[in-house]
Amino acid sequence: MRQRLRRTVPHPPSPHRARRAFPRRLLTAALTGLLAAGMLVTSAHAGPQAEGAERTGTAALPEHALVGYLHTSFANGSGYTPLSEVPDSWDIIQLAFGEPTSTTSGDIRFELCPQSECPGVETEEEFKAAVAEKQAAGKKVQLSIGGQNGQVQLATTAARDKFVQSVSAIIDRYGLDGLDIDFEGHSLSLNTGDTDFRNPTTPVIVNLIDALKTLKARYGTDFGLTMAPETFFVQLGYQFYGSGKWGGQDPRAGSYLPVIHAMRDDLTMLHVQDYNSGPIMGLDNQYHHMGGSDFHIAMTDMLLTGFPVAGDPDKVFPPLKPSQVAIGMPASPYAGNGHTPPAEVTKALDCLHKGTSCGSYQPHGSWPQMRGLMTWSINWDRYSGYGFMRNFDSYYGS
Repeated sequence: MRQRLRRTVPHPPSPHRARRAFPRRLLTAALTGLLAAGMLVTSAHAGPQAEGAERTGTAALPEHALVGYLHTSFANGSGYTPLSEVPDSWDIIQLAFGEPTSTTSGDIRFELCPQSECPGVETEEEFKAAVAEKQAAGKKVQLSIGGQNGQVQLATTAARDKFVQSVSAIIDRYGLDGLDIDFEGHSLSLNTGDTDFRNPTTPVIVNLIDALKTLKARYGTDFGLTMAPETFFVQLGYQFYGSGKWGGQDPRAGSYLPVIHAMRDDLTMLHVQDYNSGPIMGLDNQYHHMGGSDFHIAMTDMLLTGFPVAGDPDKVFPPLKPSQVAIGMPASPYAGNGHTPPAEVTKALDCLHKGTSCGSYQPHGSWPQMRGLMTWSINWDRYSGYGFMRNFDSYYGS
């Protein structure tokens, strides 16, 4: 039986090998510059610059959303869950997974789990009816591409174009609402010398950005775009970016940053996987470890505050809007390393929404309009009695 769990992120370079942490005085200077430029969000009450006008595609989402992955094309120990049986609490349902015919083909395929593997699987017509039913109830159903087994490298323009064509065919076939990019493993990395996230030159990065822009243009502002990178590909970029100026680093470090930055005006939601992760340095220049509220607070603060990439005050990744950010967590201890108990989830939400229960890490603001939570996965949450979903509903009063 295939166990499709999230890929375990390689640990970041050992602190004993890491160069000196970014000095606090330079971090302060960089953040001050963001504030002066009107890009640093310190509170949801900071005025129009903090939130701006919502795009049509995100306006239909509730103020606080619950996002979950549904094992649609495979089965594992959590059991198969038909789309029609997903509870109404789930606002975005990510269909896992669309996968390429080969790593570099760009040809994405998506089929329902075979009957031999999932005895209770729907027919295609039943599945399409369930998609329409969820949409009629105000839910979003999206295609998630990648996952542990779905390595995607758009190294050529031919692969880029095939990606657009094949993804469009799946979207149209099932009438889906959007696309989730869950590229893991070796899908994204940066070529030597590609050191500026604002102007990437690596083909797999440039071609992915072009493909996403093409899909957004084709389907319009109502088309959802979400991303689920691992911490290695985002927050680790505070310390390390690609192979570095002198080489020798893991070229995948921070490699999602140029994609997120290029698509930020079209991005519905970023929900980084705060699990299966090694220790990651936060803006306090301390290493944070998964499994408790501290990790989620520190990692999310980086997205909502912005940070200098590879410690360079001239290359600052600007903050995302609070409505674009959700926290990714495992639904249960069975779902992945770094499961966070419900009480710790509540602490993290209280800190980020209200500025209370923050513990040892103090974020650079509070964001009542932060979007919500993502989990891997709906199936694992069902297997464990829907504890993750119930905690979300309890916290947000659903």
